Amino acid sequence: MNYIHHDTVVKRMSKRLLKNKIYKMLFLSATLLALLVLAVLGYRMIIQGTGYLNWDFFNNFSSRFPQNAGIKAALVGSIWLLAVVAPVSLILGVGAAVYLEEYAKKNRITMFIQMNISNLAGVPSIVFGLLGLTIFVRMLGMGKSVLAAGLTMSLLILPVIIVAAQEAIRAVPNELREASYGIGATKWQTILKVVLPSAIPGILTGGILALSRAIGETAPLVVIGIPVIIHFLPESIFSEFTALPMQIFDWAKRPQEEFQYVAAAGILVLMAVLVFMNSIAVIIRNKFSKRY
Repeated sequence: MNYIHHDTVVKRMSKRLLKNKIYKMLFLSATLLALLVLAVLGYRMIIQGTGYLNWDFFNNFSSRFPQNAGIKAALVGSIWLLAVVAPVSLILGVGAAVYLEEYAKKNRITMFIQMNISNLAGVPSIVFGLLGLTIFVRMLGMGKSVLAAGLTMSLLILPVIIVAAQEAIRAVPNELREASYGIGATKWQTILKVVLPSAIPGILTGGILALSRAIGETAPLVVIGIPVIIHFLPESIFSEFTALPMQIFDWAKRPQEEFQYVAAAGILVLMAVLVFMNSIAVIIRNKFSKRY
């Protein structure tokens, strides 16, 4: 007895294949549209900003004359900012992820903490700017310093790093942990020598993406009052500074058309820094991936 009606199967499969093709075309169109917009923006930035990319642009401070405007203070200030954000956010983020995944008991309190961390990852950046203004700038008296801005940016990207590190640690096979325990290693030795090295590729990926967000954010810096025009370089983490997003924001809002081209040159520099950071992350990630 034939339990399968061939015509019905063919008819239903045809509908499913048609739906599959429609959704495939929709997703492909969305991807191509995003790439097209990115290509147009990139082309416009290259056309407008290439003419201002010279040695004077990197060696001069900001000026009210577009032909004399430079990005020296902003570029050095962004490097100082990253020097604070990277260690603070990575140490705290990875430490919190290790505790939540390896030590914390799976109860309602842990679930509540985990839910709030995930929610914080979607909070607008200006809220973190207000928090940094209240705590670091005013309450602790750090002023408009590199340290105050770095701690504010660390709070901004900390939830992202924690979530990424948790996913990377969770992906480590339990067999590796059990093998480490089998040869007499303690829990901390297992985490330090087995779990973290295996999770480094995922941790680096999330960390670099989070740092890329930090270096491109403007709203928190505006809220805590980071100056736009500075004619000196920071000497320590307690010095005032400016950053690439602040400088680009100032140039873009000026009425002179020439400053729009200067802003485009600044955007190209910022994009080059982001590409450089991601390239380093890929190299380090591939190096550690070969060990396991």
